[in-house]
Formats: sequence, C-alpha cells, structure tokens
Amino acid sequence: MSITLQNIIQSIQAKPNGKIALETIDNVSIDSRSLQNNSKTLFFALVGPNNDAHTYINDLIAKGVRFFVVNYIPENLDSKAVFLVVEDTLKALQDFAAYYRNLFSFPVIGITGSNGKTIVKEWLNFLLSPDYNIIRSPKSYNSQVGVPLSVIGINENHNFGIFEAGISKVGEMERLQRIIKPTIGILTNIGSAHDEGFLNISQKIKEKLALFTDVQVLILNKNKTIEAFLKPNVKTFTWSTQDKKADVFIQKKTFEDYSELRISRKDICFTIDIPFTDEASVENSLHCVLTMLYLEYSTEVIVARVKELYPVEMRLKVKNGINNCTLIDDSYSSDFQSLKIALDFLENQKKHKKRTLILSDIFQSGLAEEELYSKVSQLIISNKISRVFCIGETVSRFKHKFINATSFLGTEDFIKAFENLQFSDETILIKGSRQFEFEHIVSLLEEKTHETVLEINLNAISHNLNYFKSKLKPETKLMVMVKAFGYGSGSFEIAKLLAHHQVDYLGVAFADEGIDLRKEGIDLPIMVMNPEMTSFQLMLQYHLEPEIYSIRVLKAFLKAVEEKQLDEYPIHIKINTGMNRLGFDPEMLPELVSILKNTQRVKVKSILSHLASSDVPSHHEFTLQQIASFERDSSFLIQELSIDPIRHICNTSGISNYPNAQYDMVRLGIGLYGVSNEEEEQQMLENVGTLKSIISQIRTIEAGESVGYSRRFVAMKTTRVATIPIGYADGISRHWGNGVGYVTINGKAATIIGSVCMDMLMADVTDIPCLEGSEVIIFGKNPSVTTIANATKTIPYEILTSISLRVKRMFYRE
Repeated sequence: MSITLQNIIQSIQAKPNGKIALETIDNVSIDSRSLQNNSKTLFFALVGPNNDAHTYINDLIAKGVRFFVVNYIPENLDSKAVFLVVEDTLKALQDFAAYYRNLFSFPVIGITGSNGKTIVKEWLNFLLSPDYNIIRSPKSYNSQVGVPLSVIGINENHNFGIFEAGISKVGEMERLQRIIKPTIGILTNIGSAHDEGFLNISQKIKEKLALFTDVQVLILNKNKTIEAFLKPNVKTFTWSTQDKKADVFIQKKTFEDYSELRISRKDICFTIDIPFTDEASVENSLHCVLTMLYLEYSTEVIVARVKELYPVEMRLKVKNGINNCTLIDDSYSSDFQSLKIALDFLENQKKHKKRTLILSDIFQSGLAEEELYSKVSQLIISNKISRVFCIGETVSRFKHKFINATSFLGTEDFIKAFENLQFSDETILIKGSRQFEFEHIVSLLEEKTHETVLEINLNAISHNLNYFKSKLKPETKLMVMVKAFGYGSGSFEIAKLLAHHQVDYLGVAFADEGIDLRKEGIDLPIMVMNPEMTSFQLMLQYHLEPEIYSIRVLKAFLKAVEEKQLDEYPIHIKINTGMNRLGFDPEMLPELVSILKNTQRVKVKSILSHLASSDVPSHHEFTLQQIASFERDSSFLIQELSIDPIRHICNTSGISNYPNAQYDMVRLGIGLYGVSNEEEEQQMLENVGTLKSIISQIRTIEAGESVGYSRRFVAMKTTRVATIPIGYADGISRHWGNGVGYVTINGKAATIIGSVCMDMLMADVTDIPCLEGSEVIIFGKNPSVTTIANATKTIPYEILTSISLRVKRMFYRE
C-alpha cells in the first residue's frame, strides 16, 4: 500500500489541519498497541462505548506516528501531527476501505449467512489457494470494523478475495457491500443468530441479500422464500438435496466417518467424498463445490481437493476425552440454530450410548426466554440426552425443563465441582458462548496423552509460503527446503501441504530424507543437496535428483547411471561463488564441460549456487560479487553446453533482499517456518511451531534453599517453583537456563531457574497464578525462536532443528 494523503482526504471527505505535503501512507491502524505503527501509518481514532482512541494519540506521536483521522484534535496536539478531521471516524475508515477496494479489479467472493461463514471462507481458501494469491478475512473479521481492515489488507499481488460479512441490525450490510464489492456471492443460510436486531425474518433476509446487489452470481441452497426477495438482475447458481429444479442436485450417502455426495448438473455427474457426516459440514462443503464449478474447475480437481477438507478450529471438534469419553468441542458460540446443528452432529457419534450436554446461556436467539428454553428442552429430549449441565444464570433458571439437569452459575463453579461429577464412557457435547470460557472445561475433559508437544500450524505454513510467493515474478519457480525433518517441524506433513500448493521442487540434504518422502507418496521433484556416493543406486530407484558439486561426484554418478542404462537423468550443477563449501570453482568448469559434452546419460536440469550473506546488509557488495560470478559461470556453461537449464541462487533472505537475482527459481527455507532476519518482514510472517508442555509439580522453597544440579539457583526469598518435563534431551539448550531464559505460563514470563536438566527444567512462578497441569509455552510467539537464539548466541535454525524426535509433532489448521 502506498496512498497519498491527498487521495485519502478526498475519499473520506476530511478537513486537514494546515497544509498537506505530498505525503504517502503504507499502513492503516486502529490499535494503539500495535508494534507496526510507524511514521507511515494512518491511525483512525475510533470511538466506542467503552473506549476513545483519541486519548492515545499523544503516546502514538511519541512513537513516531504522524497521521491521524479524528473526530476532534486533542488539546495541545494540533501542531504536533497531521490531523484529518471527520464527523465519524468509523465511517471514514469504511469510506477509505471502499475507495481502496476500487483500486483493484479481481474476483471477490462475499460470504454472509447466520452460520458457516468462517468455515466456508477457510475451506475456499484451502481449495483455491493453489491457483490464486488470495486475500481473505483474517479469523472472523466480518464486522463493521473487521471488514474494512480485511479489505485494506489487499496488495498488488493478490488476484482473488474472500471476505465474510456479518451483521446484527438493519443498515449494516449496505456499508459492507460497498467495501467488499463482491463479484461472487455465497449465502450460507438464514438462521436465528442476531434475530433481536430485526423486526422479522423478512427484514433479516432483505438485509443479508443487500450484499449481493451487484454480484455476477449468487450461490445458495435453493429456497423459494429467499429467492422471492432477490432482485431480478441477480443471477443465481443453486444446489439442493431435495429440489431437482436446482442447478445442481445432490444425493447423499452417509457412512461411519465420511459422506458420499453425488453431484448432478445438466449432463455432468460425478461423486465426491467429504470427511464429514453432519449436515452443517455437508452444506458448507456444497457451497465450496458450487464455487469451484462456477470457476470451471475440472471434476478431477474438485474430487481430489474436497476430500482433503478439515475441521476448522473452534468449530465442532471431536476429541478423545478422559475415562474413554468422546468430546464434541463447540465452545465457540451459543445460539439456538447452532445448538440444533451441534446436536445433529452429536447424533452421528455412535460410540457411546450415554450422552451429556454441557450448555451455557444461549444468546442471539430472537426468542423470549420461556419459549427459547422450552424449545431447547424439546431438542434435548428428541436427541436422547442423558444428562445436562447448565452453566449461567439464565439457563439455570430453566433447568427444571431438562432431563437430569445440574446447574452452576458460572464456569468456575463447574470447575470447582469437577472432581465429583464423574465422567466416563460417554459422549459429551460442550456448547457455550465464548464469554463463558468453556475451553477450560474442554481442557479438563480432554485426554492428556502427551505432556510435551510441538504444534505445527499448517495455515501459517500456507500463509508464509504465499507471502514469499507474492514477492516472486509470475514465471519464477519455487523450491522449498524440507531438509532436517522439515527444519524440525516434520517433513512429510509439510511436503504434503507443499504438494497441494503446487511448488516446483522440494530440497533435502541427504538421500534418506528424500526416500522417506517418496515412501509416503510425495511425487514432487526432489533435489538432494548433499548426495553421498553410497546412496546413488537408491536415489535412482526413488527418482531423486542429485546436486553435483565436483568432478569426482559426477564421475561416480555417471557410473551408477550407466549401470542402469539410463539416459538424460536430471542433475543439478553447483557452482562455488564464495560460500566455499561445495561447488565447482571457475577453473574446474572446462573439465566439467568436456565430460558433459561426451555423455547422454545425464541432463543438466539446473545450475545453482548459494549466497553466503544475503541477510547481512554490510556484506551487500560481497553478495553482488557472488551474483556476478554466478551470472558469468552459469552463462559459460549454458553457452558451451547449448542448454537451457533452471538457474537459482537466492535463499530466503535473497528472495527479499535481492529480487533482481531471482533468475528462474528461488529456494525458500527458514522463511517458510516463520523466521526472518528482518524485523519488518518478521511482522508479516506467522508463527508456525509452538512447543508446549505442562507443569508436572509445584513446590515452595524458602530463602537459602537451592534448585537443580550444582545448586546454581539459590532462593533469596520464598519462591514457588514449577517443574516442567522438557530438557536438553528434547532440544532445550542449557545456555537458556540459569536466569537467562523464560517460559510463558498463563500469558506471563516465568524465568527458568537453575540448570536445564536432561528431561526437565524449573521455572519461578511465584507471581504467576497456575496449577499442576497448567499449560507451558516453551517457544512460539513468546518467547520466539529468534528470542531464544539471540540470548543463547546461536541462530533460529539450530533451535528448530534441535527439537528431538521424542517430542510429538501435532499438526493442525485454524
């Protein structure tokens, strides 16, 4: 983003204080706490019922922010910054977002409905991202503030948009429509959420449909009532499981753990499998299928991708519980419609006869309390719920309507009584509004099979991949490094995701890493960066492509290829341009040319080199020399051999710092895993790995008592000490102990005291509320691997790759 203040002033009809120079902004903010606020930030001082951002302007000026959109100029600040005065800063934010949206022309999907918006958005992003650089609403940014912030995230590299729109009263959708300006519309459903903001269902339908006034097509479940409210110019693309007049007719078969959907459209008929059985997931997936059909995807691609759909976190997640229980975690929202969907989902869980419902107060129903809880009672009876735990003042008043009900005024009361409630051999639906923090109940009920785990966020991997792809020219190929067990994150799972994103090459260090990927079904081209001559036969067997860095290695590989009587087997020639590790020096090239000219056994697929200091600004000239050497030597080989190979020299830092050296391909490494050497770029990347453990034991020691080996920590006062089951055998450096490092418990830093042991470490939790069993963050967002690396005088690579294989990796998508 680079927008002049003059254009902004016109778009939001602001009155500037004083003269405005030819200033530009590249960032918009509404959060005074954001570390991204800087001299190029335009800060919108929003005013809410409990907060007035104008009060933070003085602090922001002190931090370097110069431009503000305000309702009024705070006292004594008019000469200290540039103020754009408007009547309503929220409307100004929306006006600016609408102006900014109009600067781009590409397909945009606008999604609204009572339920399923976020799931459909995330699934569409997963299904379409291999083919588009997608901008989408982060999390559930679908509000009057969230939508403009989402749209402002567009940059010139995006070529597809997916945005949610959520409303709670009349008049809101018109504002969101002009900001999103969708070309494709999706209506998930019309339910009871936010009913209280509308006079009747007709008014609500009209308001929802206002998002689609100018779309090229509206995708929806065929519904005569809704279609009656549509304007004649709105073209629809409908599906149905009941009405054969729909554009797409669906026949469904449900099996134990998946659904088979037969899709019929005119003379096209095909079958897809989705890994879900509940009606909500079937409906959400069908919106995605119709979108892909409208975008003219082949049936083969649709079938292959849809079967890989996954549960979206915070929505109806099935988990193993304590004492042979099964948990259905729906601790995201509590409205009548979503309760119906959750109970329908519960019906499909056949493992246990006994069924328990843990239910909070229900909001956004649009019904009077007596009527609402009477309907809830009917649902509970029809779904054969064995017992109900009511949590909240309102639902507790109606517990007499429920079978075998026990009530608690709040979540804390339930937790205090937990040990006496006896959960075993049952399916438990946890259904509550966010404000009740039912995640604490889920934590109590969830089976603790592994105390220490490295969680890998696959969505973050995708985000980081797309971030770096956005920096590439359209024709530039991409190799991604998955060596060293995927930088400690797990090579197969990440390789599978990269295959989904259609990267061009994978890079591994040794042949056995590539062989393991082949055995797991990865069929992307794989380059072995450091091939051992003893592995050549296996490399040929598993179609792995070697980096050739010396005459000795070349001759040995040619011998292996000749034994197999193979021709034009792909190889990659490594040139040494200054790293001085592996590679051909300039004086070796004539002999290399002579050998290659006299054989048809191999084909030079690529020529590469490696930048030694692309991340160090002070070594800029050296890096330019490396690039010049690569240009000279690779051009010599190309001319002498009359070949047209892929050329590549840029690593992660090279991608960002030397865009003119992209050549034909780049190699993405540590950046994929969310680590950058540049602070500004780091802010753009998402954290991928979070290493978690728990507190095994808490004890209190007195002044003079010591902790751990060699008594390296001696208490100066009464101290609470938490012991955590992770140590240097798991990859935690001993240099991170003895007061240097910390872990995070309940959002607070707990200093590591004493020496890090082989299997455990100890932390000071004197001022931190926590219990035995509480979660501990070893690294993730805080502390980050970069923080640990800086403190222990190493690099993030070492931190990541040191995590031992005895630490379980757990992969998830948000």
